[in-house]
Amino acid sequence: MLRRVLLAFLLSPLIACAQSEAPAAADAAATPAPAATAPAPVPAPAPAATTPAGPETPVADPATAPQVAAAEPAPAPAPMPPTGEPPRLGTDYEILATPQPTWGRGKIEVAEVFGYTCIHCAHLQPELNTWHRTMASDIRFEYVPAVFGGVWDTLARAYFAAELMGVREKTHDAVFKAIHVDQVLKAGTDEEVAELYGNLGVDKDKFLATMRSFGVTAKLAKARQFAMRGGVTGTPTMIVNGKYRVLTSRDRGFPGMLRTVDYLVALERSGQAAGAP
Repeated sequence: MLRRVLLAFLLSPLIACAQSEAPAAADAAATPAPAATAPAPVPAPAPAATTPAGPETPVADPATAPQVAAAEPAPAPAPMPPTGEPPRLGTDYEILATPQPTWGRGKIEVAEVFGYTCIHCAHLQPELNTWHRTMASDIRFEYVPAVFGGVWDTLARAYFAAELMGVREKTHDAVFKAIHVDQVLKAGTDEEVAELYGNLGVDKDKFLATMRSFGVTAKLAKARQFAMRGGVTGTPTMIVNGKYRVLTSRDRGFPGMLRTVDYLVALERSGQAAGAP
């Protein structure tokens, strides 16, 4: 009898642990049970870091989980509107009654209608060279020679021939100097102009043939039409994006002319129009 009592006493803790776990397992679907806190009798190596115990979170199916849209690049900041004292309409610039086709395509076009025989164009060129060095990347600058007849046409042909032969950059300023400083131009014939370019290191015969080519003749007609559409009556005249004709004024001179160009370019960049509030 005593042996039966002692046996029941020894087995009672094992029966209690089994009974205490059974209800917890049965009720787990209804109420999450708190995590067990019983200390381990023997120290064990520390496990790797895991998510704290708690109700099980289902793993999202990649095929059905909502997709997070990729972040789009931030839009470029809006261009700043032009600041400072605006140029004077009718004095520093004029608005073309009807916008005209630009000389080329792309970016904001600033085109100078010029003439190599024009002393004012020669005086503007150094300031224009300085302006070019700080010209914004969204501007495209074009030289358009004036076609007013006579030697103007001959030198316009020379400009386009130099452009086609890839020597415009190295000869442009030098032609101004040859005409206005060295005074090498006398009769202004095709042969004399070709000789001028020959002295600047260009193949004279090839240059003369290019001056008289069909390609140059076509460019000459385009330049004449461009100036007529822009209402150009003298040089230098700037045409901004086919919309504005920029003039020189006695009180502001060439620096004022280039400031007017910058102002009108800023208007084009911001989508505004001259005279708009």
